[in-house]
Amino acid sequence: MCPNDAEIVAFAKNSGREAVCSIAHNDEVISTRLQAIEWDFATAKTDYLTHNLHPYPAKFIPQIPNALIEELSSSGETVADIFCGSGTTLLEALQLKHHAIGIDANPLAVLISKAKTTPLAQSEFEELAAHRAHCQHLLVETELNSGDLFYTGQPFQSAGWRPDPEMCQFWFKPHVVEELAELRRLIDQVPSKAAHTLCAVVFSAIIVAVSKQDSDTRYVRREKQSKLGGAVRRYLAHLDAAISAVRELTKVLDDRSSCRVLNANILEAPETEPFDLVITSPPYPNAYSYHLYHRTRLLWLGYEPEQFKRIEIGSHRKYSAKGRNRATAATFSAEFEQIFQWLRNRLRDHRHACFVIGDSTLNGARIDNASLIAEAGATVGFREIARIQRSIAPTRKAFNPKIGKINTENILILQKV
Repeated sequence: MCPNDAEIVAFAKNSGREAVCSIAHNDEVISTRLQAIEWDFATAKTDYLTHNLHPYPAKFIPQIPNALIEELSSSGETVADIFCGSGTTLLEALQLKHHAIGIDANPLAVLISKAKTTPLAQSEFEELAAHRAHCQHLLVETELNSGDLFYTGQPFQSAGWRPDPEMCQFWFKPHVVEELAELRRLIDQVPSKAAHTLCAVVFSAIIVAVSKQDSDTRYVRREKQSKLGGAVRRYLAHLDAAISAVRELTKVLDDRSSCRVLNANILEAPETEPFDLVITSPPYPNAYSYHLYHRTRLLWLGYEPEQFKRIEIGSHRKYSAKGRNRATAATFSAEFEQIFQWLRNRLRDHRHACFVIGDSTLNGARIDNASLIAEAGATVGFREIARIQRSIAPTRKAFNPKIGKINTENILILQKV
């Protein structure tokens, strides 16, 4: 007997109710599982493989994306980090036999992420060994003094390129400039792209330490002790550690997993393949200015910090500016509404987008960034299914002290519906 119209309508209504109940049940199960995890990871080791390749303030610990990938995706799927920073999510995705996509407007972040996630062939390790031998010879040259047989009476000078002389004079001692210029010249002679990228990241990693910049989180000038050959010696030590880390990485990664990293402005809707999960830690509004604190690194690598400055989201400089053009919480909300419109076309249906973010202080007021992101997502059909608060390690230096220390952050999980 064929069903009549009333029976068909009743069946459709019941099916709809069952689908809604099923979705609600799944959300509850996912939320319960996530809430059961100890998200502080207070004693966890965070510097394994290439995670310690380059300093990068405000990065989250690898255990966070690792747990989210395990809970919210399956092996072989694609994980995206749309503010990939130093590539923490990307490396964890590859370790778990997923594909990875990273996007960042900071060219240094893209360089670090590529080096951090790229295994090397034996021929490339041989290139690095030859490069190291050249740097060891350079160390001998830079450390020569009046008591050495081959000392000429002239300080070491490099024919290599260096950035703007005024910047170099302000931030670096003269002998450090010459050592960095020669190191950069030797790096440019490394043949393969992957090995060259690794050397460039090692080079970048030492720049703040050998400069007069106070630290990665303080853009102020102070005098530091700096011996002849000190920059070369530091570079060699970092290079040895990097080679060892990449050897381990090469053993661990499955060559069937791929990683693509894009240097792009997320507000310009970059083209990517679809993905199954998003895990990211967006810049906190008013908390940090990556273009500023990475400025000397960017310049030595041949990048233009001003280009990145114009598009950096969340920059302290952008939110502390004077006048009516100053960025506000509404600016952050509008940017994320635009991001979610793009994200809706990239994230597969019913999959999750996870944001690790804390509060900010804007003009003396506390801003709940997780709620701003959740509300922005809701405008285009992203539903909040969990929000978990975790404590930030007290040793983590990430924020401008003028706006206060952030002690906790939220892991916000949204689902595309």
